[in-house]
Amino acid sequence: MRWCWVLLLAAVALAQNSEEELDLAEPCDPQTCQLPECRCASTDIPGNLAPRDTPQFVMVTFDDAVNVINIETYREVLYDRRNSNGCPVGTTFYVNHEYTNYQIVNELYNQGFEIALHSISHRTPQTWWHEAGLEDMRQEFGDQIEQMAQFANIPQDAIHGIRSPFLQLSGNATFQVIKETSLTYDCSWPTITSLDPGLWPYTLDYASTQDCVIPPCPTAALPGVWVVPMVSWRDLQGIPCAMADSCFFTPPMNDEDAWFQFITRNFESHYFGNRSPFGFFVHEWYVRANPAVERALIRFLDVINNIPDVFMVNTKDVVDWVKNPVPVNEYSQKACNLNQPTTCRQAVCGPLTADHTEMQYWMAVCSQCPTNYPWIGNPLGN
Repeated sequence: MRWCWVLLLAAVALAQNSEEELDLAEPCDPQTCQLPECRCASTDIPGNLAPRDTPQFVMVTFDDAVNVINIETYREVLYDRRNSNGCPVGTTFYVNHEYTNYQIVNELYNQGFEIALHSISHRTPQTWWHEAGLEDMRQEFGDQIEQMAQFANIPQDAIHGIRSPFLQLSGNATFQVIKETSLTYDCSWPTITSLDPGLWPYTLDYASTQDCVIPPCPTAALPGVWVVPMVSWRDLQGIPCAMADSCFFTPPMNDEDAWFQFITRNFESHYFGNRSPFGFFVHEWYVRANPAVERALIRFLDVINNIPDVFMVNTKDVVDWVKNPVPVNEYSQKACNLNQPTTCRQAVCGPLTADHTEMQYWMAVCSQCPTNYPWIGNPLGN
């Protein structure tokens, strides 16, 4: 009996120390870290291209649940847009589970937009994510891949990226789950020092030199896992802000022209610099609550969609280009990246009982209704 307890304790200790046993990342050597599989953290343009030959990528992203309210903004701002090369524009949605309408997720996917992960629970407080371990990340993100594919009827291999709630990394665990589940990238990590020139995407084969704004940041060598840095904006006082709705010193919320200039000025620091990807990272409620901001965003998109060397794309498209960089004249001639449309066998399910709360839920899905409300440990609601 004593040996049983010894073995059990050893197993627990092994599980607890699994993250600590990872190899510590060493300083990156550009001679051994070569594209397409590896890239050092750097502001250098991939492929040693000159700025004038480099496509300027614009990443518009939205966080949180997708529902019947915010889809109206998405349809108004994003639908029927094309880049100057004739290809449909991209947008990435980092979607969490609770209150999400999966039929609308399917609609967004069929529009050609990227569906990425923002956790199942999006639980509070933020400190939970700070302290979360690998098994927590498996349940929040690993299980969400299957959940998203099941209820939105999109292919699992079309899901590539994650963004942590509150942009709170969980150290190595955040990136271990990306590697374990064959995802591609994380886009949760702000930089407030590598802004002009901006930091380009890179891998974690070697130690990152990116500033750790919201620790803990990764320390382990995790080959093939990509970081898409959130290159911060500067507000009107020059203070960095990772998301548009987190900027403190902003133009008046009812001043469309001033907001258009504010967005454009931050874009130009990339366009007239090293062409690092420009991010408009935002929560939809901020755009909807401020009509002048929405109008300014539409004006900005109207402008960039007509500039020959600017491309509004899904975040995964940026990583794909960095892996195999080509000059803008070649990139603009490439075939458009299009999602293979999927059907949605619509069902409205509920009321569903949830184990984590006394509430009952309704769900709009593209599949058979679950028996219970899906949640941590039971992502399909069996």
